[in-house]
Amino acid sequence: MATAPSKSRRSVAQRIESALLDDIAAGLIKPGERLDETKLASRFGASRTPVREALSRLSAQGVLETSDGRGMRVAQYSHEDLAQMFEAMHEIEALCARLVAQRLTLLAKSRLEAAQADCHAAAKAGDLPTYLRANEALHFAIYEATGNPYIQQMASDFRRRTGPFRAKKFATKADLVASAESHDALLEKIFSADSNDAFDYMRKHMEESFMRVLAAN
Repeated sequence: MATAPSKSRRSVAQRIESALLDDIAAGLIKPGERLDETKLASRFGASRTPVREALSRLSAQGVLETSDGRGMRVAQYSHEDLAQMFEAMHEIEALCARLVAQRLTLLAKSRLEAAQADCHAAAKAGDLPTYLRANEALHFAIYEATGNPYIQQMASDFRRRTGPFRAKKFATKADLVASAESHDALLEKIFSADSNDAFDYMRKHMEESFMRVLAAN
């Protein structure tokens, strides 16, 4: 009879899963890149068992896929797959912007402002890895501010799965600065409490992002 994993092992596996999700969402691990269990175990100071558990969970989420029977790699998608995912993302992210405009709290606003400040700092420095993480953090803060955990989960799943592809659209420091500046306009719409404007601007923001992603992939 199989024994249930210990609480401590689950905790380690969850920590590894979370860290890998962050790296993949930020595009720091590329589409098709193979994940080596031994290297991951060394990186996280863990045995290979919780690493396997983390990779298995990411595979179940569609973030990873089997690599020719030799472990796991970051999922790869065709242009058609990406187009369909972004079509869904357009609507979900626009809905998030609408809900946040309607429900914004002072705490959520302060978190969004802090996340945007991090985006500007990373863009000004031309620091791509830091900008990618800050950009993801800003969008995740928008999802959280909806107050709806189901919508938050759906939006987060799409963003993580498309992260490696979206990262390719940033080729220069100017790209980072332009992206950060576009967030200024987005947050202005959200903070105005005009939910229709927030919805429309986020949808436009995502459509422009999608076209750059397809061009880069």
